[in-house]
Amino acid sequence: MYDYIIIGAGIIGLNIAKNLKQRFQDSKILVIEKEEEVAMHSSGRNSGVLHAGFYYTANSLKAKFTKEGNQALKDFCKERNLSVNPCQKVVVAQNSKEVEGLEELKRRGDINGVELKWLDEKQLDELYSNVKTFKKALLCPSTATVNPKEVTKEFAKVIQEQGVKLILDCKYESSKGNKIKTSKGEFEAKKIINCAGLYADKIANDFGFSKNFVIIPFKGIYLKDKNNQASLKTNIYPVPNLDNPFLGVHFTLTVDNEAKIGPTAIPAFWRENYKGFSNFNLKEFFQIIYYEAKLFLTNAFGFRRLAYSEVKKYYSTYLKSLAKGLTKNMDDTKFDSWSTPGIRAQLLNKKTLELVQDFVVESDNNSVHVLNAVSPAFTSSIPFANWVVEEHILKKQKKDSSSMPF
Repeated sequence: MYDYIIIGAGIIGLNIAKNLKQRFQDSKILVIEKEEEVAMHSSGRNSGVLHAGFYYTANSLKAKFTKEGNQALKDFCKERNLSVNPCQKVVVAQNSKEVEGLEELKRRGDINGVELKWLDEKQLDELYSNVKTFKKALLCPSTATVNPKEVTKEFAKVIQEQGVKLILDCKYESSKGNKIKTSKGEFEAKKIINCAGLYADKIANDFGFSKNFVIIPFKGIYLKDKNNQASLKTNIYPVPNLDNPFLGVHFTLTVDNEAKIGPTAIPAFWRENYKGFSNFNLKEFFQIIYYEAKLFLTNAFGFRRLAYSEVKKYYSTYLKSLAKGLTKNMDDTKFDSWSTPGIRAQLLNKKTLELVQDFVVESDNNSVHVLNAVSPAFTSSIPFANWVVEEHILKKQKKDSSSMPF
């Protein structure tokens, strides 16, 4: 019997295990992961950008955790001797309407306590001569990049050093009460914590949760200039459409100084629809097609236009053309290879047909389900895990113990 079983060894699951073990050193904690190593999905396939927290609605969970998580992950990387590229970020405008968007981002950043600096065109040119903007741009000094796979694997090392048991190649199959059946036998715990990413909603259904939600996968790919022959110096982002959770095509520098254009946000047809028909799942295909068809027919949140424009990004010339407006004369000829695809596990409200933009966690005394941990979940992982433990584990345990008869 374990005190806690965590399903999923992504960066969220590993941080929840780490947080619990730090609080309760004598606790027995098991983390199971269906793959043969950690960071095989979202945690290891994201851009590695440490976001700053100014995109998100003022005082939202995303805003709070991103700001705190940015510094916390930098501190973790320093402590564990992991590389960080302090490359900053500029957000640029292409017309007067987008300048208004910049002003909204600055307002959010000010409320959320994120350092942002206004740059006029001359100041921008002095800092980054190849970046183009209309009248002014926003500079974010705290944005940086890391190697997401390296960071996630380091968290796996940390929890094992603490005494947490990690079992790989162990697939969740079903549950009965607080006993779960896996490909490596049955395990029981006082509390089950579901951090299964792309499959979090399905596992939550087994426990009576995620009744109003379903995960819709979106495929993200970048076009790479491996040796940065474009001489990219910083991350360059457009003003995003704040009505949806995607940030638009941008330039990103990796921790190894590789330049990238992207990403796409292409609607996928099954949960691990990375390439061709690998990992094809007929049941998932029909479920996801059903909801994507509803989104297409109702045109919820402009889904038709989104789908059309995203599919076109499979053509490298089109993807490059979207990025061209962010720079003056950047040489894009060496952006000639595609990155490893990643899948964004995006929660959809089945009743309203809205993409859920903030974090969503459902729980009771026996189980906790992290349903929506999309970008910037990687950046937010340390404070988000702390919040999950405090709000969905400790408070419920305290409430449960206080109601016991004496």
